[in-house]
Amino acid sequence: MSTPPGYGPQDQPQHGQPYGQPYGQPYGQPYGQPYGQYGQPPYGQQPYGYGYGYPGAPLAGWGARVGASLIDSLISLAPVMIGYGVLIANIVAREDNPYPDDDPQAYAIILFVVSLLASIGLTLWNRVFRQGRTGQSIGKSALHIRLIDAGTGQPIGAWRSFLRDFLSGVFNNACFLNVLWPLWDEQHQTWHDKVMSTYVVKT
Repeated sequence: MSTPPGYGPQDQPQHGQPYGQPYGQPYGQPYGQPYGQYGQPPYGQQPYGYGYGYPGAPLAGWGARVGASLIDSLISLAPVMIGYGVLIANIVAREDNPYPDDDPQAYAIILFVVSLLASIGLTLWNRVFRQGRTGQSIGKSALHIRLIDAGTGQPIGAWRSFLRDFLSGVFNNACFLNVLWPLWDEQHQTWHDKVMSTYVVKT
């Protein structure tokens, strides 16, 4: 005669064990769940994400962030440096020759103005539109880092990228500590990162 289900020796409660509870499993604890509050990570393990909801790529280091900013700054300054060089060379040439005056010629002034406009346009393309759409300026792409939204992990768009750069300029001019803040910040964020809810992560 077969033993009815639930009445075999393996189903009998052990000494001190509540009836129906697997032997050795804490009473009321889901099978296979580490002891402690349900859903909490094991002791010493970092919680999921960085505190804003993003599941977590490795955060970019301070050196990579500064290097990317320097590359972007050099790219933006290149047209201005060319235009300014032509302007200065024209002024020096007119000082060394018997001209009626030593003012720069019209073409040198026009070229300098065009170089300023080109610098502004290049900055907007690189730091606002390109970075907003892909998460990477030229500098960030070269150093394999990316700007993302803290909540979604996606690029932040042109408008937020522009506002973030604007706040960066305000904070950097108000207090240089903003540039250094990622060195000791747990989430490697500057002040403008915190205001705009953004991370810079490795790719």
